[in-house]
Amino acid sequence: MVTPNRRRRVTIADVASHAQVSITAVSKVIRNAYGVSPAMKDRVKTAIEELGYRPQAAARAMRGRTFTIGVVLPHIRNPFFADILDGLTEQLEGTDYQAIMIQGGVTRQAEKRAVDALMDRQVDGILMVGPLAAKTRLEEVGRDMPTVVLGRHERSAVYDSVVDDDDAGSELVVKHLISLGHRRIVHITHQDNSSARPADLLHIIRAEAYKRVMHEHGLQDEIAIAKAYYNEEGGYQGARELLGRSPRPTAIFAGADQAAFGALAAVHEAGLSVPADISVAGYDNTKLADLPNISLTSVDQDGAVMGSTAARLLLERVEGRTSAVRFSVNPRLVIRHSTAPPDGSPQTTT
Repeated sequence: MVTPNRRRRVTIADVASHAQVSITAVSKVIRNAYGVSPAMKDRVKTAIEELGYRPQAAARAMRGRTFTIGVVLPHIRNPFFADILDGLTEQLEGTDYQAIMIQGGVTRQAEKRAVDALMDRQVDGILMVGPLAAKTRLEEVGRDMPTVVLGRHERSAVYDSVVDDDDAGSELVVKHLISLGHRRIVHITHQDNSSARPADLLHIIRAEAYKRVMHEHGLQDEIAIAKAYYNEEGGYQGARELLGRSPRPTAIFAGADQAAFGALAAVHEAGLSVPADISVAGYDNTKLADLPNISLTSVDQDGAVMGSTAARLLLERVEGRTSAVRFSVNPRLVIRHSTAPPDGSPQTTT
């Protein structure tokens, strides 16, 4: 029996010859290493496309690379996480890296299993979004492989951090509501079983900023916080609790858009309207917030920028950078139709 001729697999040497560069140069382009000029990168990528070269993952692993980035999310229901992933995948375009996503769950044990699974699969780096683990655990991971932590405010020499200025973001919301004439402003915050210091958790920072601004404007007697969860059910339950106050609040600041969506449902169920009877504001500026039937005033912390920055920092770590980097996003308030003066007068969207 005659064996049909197989096309010879294209090698890295073929790419180097076709691009008229060295094998080392091709390797640097594939690894997205430092020191490669744009012209060199274009020549090599053109040769790769024209020849149909595809590096073998197994061979990469043997050389110490799998060209994969692990992403640990608390869960997959938060639309803000989609913005982060959009930025991350866009940053990885043009490289040979792919993202592998895994759900960390709502317990530290589940999160540890998720991280261990990624490490067992020899990913080249890990992005942990809003992790529950203690700083000591995060540093254990960071010593084993390049690590970026998104959403936690502690500083470490072992891993990189990407955060939002949550204090400034909350201040924007509360001052906006006060400027509209609201005084009975309440807040929905998050609760979890994180091992981090409370001062390093974004929901604690947002709640403390809410209290600080209320104090600064002489509204300390109006402070009321419902501890729930940053999801629709949490926002719904938190809003029901707060709407039962007497006198009823005129504005609700939810610490996340997801919770704000639940709060909107509770307001509707109570027979009230937004913003005529009560204003509602969120945090994250997710795409859902911009839908005409929701039109939620929210704080934009640019999840796409956070995701792309996390990917860039991870690739720099993979390429050998060891000094720690901390990147902070400056939030901005996006005003829509869910907030208005207590008499319900409409506001101009910006």
